[in-house]
Order: sequence, then structure tokens, then C-alpha cells
Amino acid sequence: MARTTIATALDDLLFTPGLDLNEAADRHFAPDYRQRTNGSWDDRDAFLQHIAHVRTVVATGSVEVHDELFDGDRYADRHTVRVTKRDGSTVVTEVYVFADLAADGRFRRIQEVTLMLEGSEADKNLGSAR
Repeated sequence: MARTTIATALDDLLFTPGLDLNEAADRHFAPDYRQRTNGSWDDRDAFLQHIAHVRTVVATGSVEVHDELFDGDRYADRHTVRVTKRDGSTVVTEVYVFADLAADGRFRRIQEVTLMLEGSEADKNLGSAR
């Protein structure tokens, strides 16, 4: 089973200009994907609406993985996302992830908590904005 990771998924979703959103999502997320961010659940369609919005805000960025664990079909990581927005401002967010993988190695469910380390008050909800 080839397994995806948060770093490769976010790179395709947010930091690879020209890559179609649906193609990027299909690489890393199962059709029945669900995500809980800071207590709020989204299905795959709502998640993709969020990513489509973030793509309009983000100019460049990177993901630094601090800890990453696989255990069968379970995945956990702690990573930092650094984003430069189109207006030139920056946002740095630390993210804690627990996930379940589908049999094909794509994410089926993610539960995450985010902690903004740098950015404006308006950027606090970038991780769930639409």
C-alpha cells in the first residue's frame, strides 16, 4: 500500500500551481473523506470548498513535519505550515493530526487541531475558512 502523508497532500493541494484541485484531492483523499478541524466536521465537498478558497489567498508556502507516525491504517503527525499570502503577509500554523487511511493509502478521516503561531487575528480561521 502506497501511503500518502500530510506534507505531500498539502503540497499538491496548496503549493503546486496549475495542479487541478480535484486531481490533487483524488491523489490523497478517499471518496468518503471527512475532516474535523478544531471541532467542526466537514465532508469531502466542504473540505474542497475550503481548499479552493485557500488557494485564492495563498501565494507560496511550505510544510515542515516535526513528528510522523504510521501504525497500520492509522496516521499521526505534528507539522508547521508556513504561508505567504497574496497580499505579502505571512501565517505560520502548527497542526496536530490524527487520521485513518483507506485500504489504498489515501486519507479517509482526519481530525486536527491548529495553533496559529504567526499572523493577524483575521488569519486565525485560515485552516477552516471558505
